[in-house]
Parts: sequence; C-alpha cells; structure tokens
Amino acid sequence: MVDPISDMLTRIRNAQAVNHETVEFPYSKVKFEIVKVLEKEGFIGQIETKGRKINKTIEVVLKYEGDKPAITDIDRISKQGRRLYIKKNELRPIMQGYGISIISTSSGIMSNKEARKKGLGGEVICQVW
Repeated sequence: MVDPISDMLTRIRNAQAVNHETVEFPYSKVKFEIVKVLEKEGFIGQIETKGRKINKTIEVVLKYEGDKPAITDIDRISKQGRRLYIKKNELRPIMQGYGISIISTSSGIMSNKEARKKGLGGEVICQVW
C-alpha cells in the first residue's frame, strides 16, 4: 500500500456507497486523528479501536441522513508526489460552509474552521462535504 490515508478515505467512500453500517481499517495515529476530526464535525458516528499492537484496527460507525450518507464526497488533496500547504490567511470555507478541510498543523490535525480560529496554516490532507 503506497498511501495509507488514501486507502482509509477510499474504504470510507466505498462502504458508504453500498450502505454499510461500519468500516474497519488498520490503525495509525494520523488516521485516528483524522477520524476524530470527522466525528467532531458530525460526518461519521462512533469510533472504536480494536486489537493490540500489530493487529490494532479502527472501526468507524458510518452516519446516514435518511438513506443518504452524511459524507457526499471525500477527496485526498495533499498526495505523496504533490504536497499542498496553505497559509492561515488563505483558509476559506469549503462548499460554502457545508464541508471541511482537514489540515495538519504544528498544533496537530484539525479542521479548517479550527485552524482559522487559532490562526494556523499547514498541509491540507483532505476535503470532506
């Protein structure tokens, strides 16, 4: 697997496309922080870690509004071959405020809304709406 974050986003996208209740993927600290931001912003339900050490996984309960998934689209922005960094004064609302960007800052991984409040810029990991 070349890019584990892209793999996680694809698993979430595919699971919601076929109306699965949960999705599971291998654990990493970065992935866990990303799904914590998604949970805080209301795009996914509960998060749970399972297993220990090398067999540790993250299980995410997907959220639906009626029969439609809460996440309309989820895109990887900063890729391994092309990193995208954004300054604090360049942070803009996504989809007129209906979506978020997940940004890796010097103070950790957070949404663009939090980064704007704290006056931080950083690497744009993905966009969700």
